[in-house]
Amino acid sequence: MKRTASAIWQGNLKNGKGTLSTDSSVLKQTPYSFASRFATGTGTNPEELIAAAHAGCFTMALSAALDGAGFVADTLATTAALTLENHPQTSWTITSIHLTTTATVPGVSPEKFAEIAAGAKANCPVSRVLKAEITLDAKLT
Repeated sequence: MKRTASAIWQGNLKNGKGTLSTDSSVLKQTPYSFASRFATGTGTNPEELIAAAHAGCFTMALSAALDGAGFVADTLATTAALTLENHPQTSWTITSIHLTTTATVPGVSPEKFAEIAAGAKANCPVSRVLKAEITLDAKLT
């Protein structure tokens, strides 16, 4: 048996504030602080929290990597889509995460953006903790 969950994070990346959209009506288009939202952990299901954490973590890692390479994103949004499987005699396990990020970054080529995004994925702390296949589509808009 499989199920999915997803979250989209976009907003001001320097201060960790933005807008989160999930499948849950509780968080749909709700501005909040990335740090304070996870301090309470209320109002949504666990897989949406994991998707939101991954989308936010990756987006901030990508923003920092772009900044370090001398680029500043005008817009940046990441969707994290999780696939979970329930194996006999075990709990639900995240088997894959697909990140889709879109950005407007003046002066960067699509190839350079994809390279920077791949580096950010490798450096994202959430990516290193989860034992799931993590894939990434990084596109300039």
